[in-house]
Amino acid sequence: MKIKVCGITRPEDLEALVALGADYAGFIFYGKSPRFAGNKLDGRTVREKGKHIGKVGVFVNADAQQVLQTVKDYGLDMIQLHGHESIALCEQLRATVPVMKVFHVDEKGYGQASSFREVSDYFLFDTASADYGGTGRQFNWELLKDYRLDQPFFLSGGIGPDDVEALLQWRHEKLFAVDVNSRFETAPGVKDMEKVAAFIKQLKQNIKK
Repeated sequence: MKIKVCGITRPEDLEALVALGADYAGFIFYGKSPRFAGNKLDGRTVREKGKHIGKVGVFVNADAQQVLQTVKDYGLDMIQLHGHESIALCEQLRATVPVMKVFHVDEKGYGQASSFREVSDYFLFDTASADYGGTGRQFNWELLKDYRLDQPFFLSGGIGPDDVEALLQWRHEKLFAVDVNSRFETAPGVKDMEKVAAFIKQLKQNIKK
């Protein structure tokens, strides 16, 4: 199980994630987010300090030109599309960079995920919300028990420091990574690296057993 820590806005947090062995760092390029990275981190800093970690850019209804320019400027390894992006846009972007498409999960299922099978490398499943940002709330993971699509997925939504045991006990053959953010912060975009370090250590050590 891979680990992605999203909402990175500080160089020192990025450096710490690399040192701790996190697999992915997420950078939000949505101007309305309190974790907007575009005015806090420059491309050169992210490229240099993030050489040894997967760099994921989070976008919400951005046009292709903006996304591709940001991919180039920041050296992004993957993009996470969190809005109402079309199949055509995903296909266009995927020609340049791997695409992770986000879907909200509720009792009705996981949205239109099946329609994006041919244009996505990964899915990310998050708690259902009227907003584009994270809710800090967890959804019932059992709602994914019938998921049978080919795309591996990132599990997101209110996962916190005390959820290691639950993550280790929950099994799904397509679970690729866990995505954490707000439950590991002292303020929006400011990570509590002690909590992050303990989470990564506990999860990775127990996965190897």
